Amino acid sequence: MHIGICDDQQAARELAKYRIKKMYPDETITCYKSGEELLLEKDLPDILFLDICMPGIDGMETAKKLRARDKNIIIIFITAVEDYVFQAFDVGAFHYLVKPFTEEKFIEILHNSAEQFIYQKKLNRAYIKKEVPDIIITSKGKHITVKPGDIVYAEVFNRKVIIHTLDSDIEYYGKMKELEAKAGEGFYRPHRSYLVNFKYIKKYNAQVIYLEKGQALMAKQNYHGFVKQYLRYNQMKGKQ
Repeated sequence: MHIGICDDQQAARELAKYRIKKMYPDETITCYKSGEELLLEKDLPDILFLDICMPGIDGMETAKKLRARDKNIIIIFITAVEDYVFQAFDVGAFHYLVKPFTEEKFIEILHNSAEQFIYQKKLNRAYIKKEVPDIIITSKGKHITVKPGDIVYAEVFNRKVIIHTLDSDIEYYGKMKELEAKAGEGFYRPHRSYLVNFKYIKKYNAQVIYLEKGQALMAKQNYHGFVKQYLRYNQMKGKQ
């Protein structure tokens, strides 16, 4: 297990390293004094304690760049302000430590993050690509077979379900809930009228998901669940 500490304050780096060493004396610990230095690292940490307010590239921007390289890195933000909580969620942060915090709290989060690291390794090892059965629907009196992997997204419109693939749109009378159950774990329902395939997501925010073809609405109350599930999907796929 490789644990990183990125903070522009030397005293903060040394204190965090001391606490980590007490708990995990045999693990690799690397300190970085800036986001720039961290981003030059070829062997990224498995667990990272990341200060947000730093000169140059701040912690939040650093985290975004890290996420583009590694979906699995466990990021724990450290900051003196709470203003970045929702941004932290956007980059899939594991936790958000607000200064000042006790040694007990630091140890608790460190322990939890180490357990998460072990859990992720087991997930990646255990993940076996599952073949989801084809979906058979009836559209305009004809039976049509649709492969779930070809579905970009589906939406409900005028009491019909419309399945969008990259090269066609198929309308039929049915229930989105039933399609969701058949589609498999690679899909998410961010809004009662939409079902999206993680595979085709290009970008997203708290209101809209942009796909390789079209876009889907995001219900405010589903945003956190979507981000969590999307991160888990990428972890299981082992994407870098």
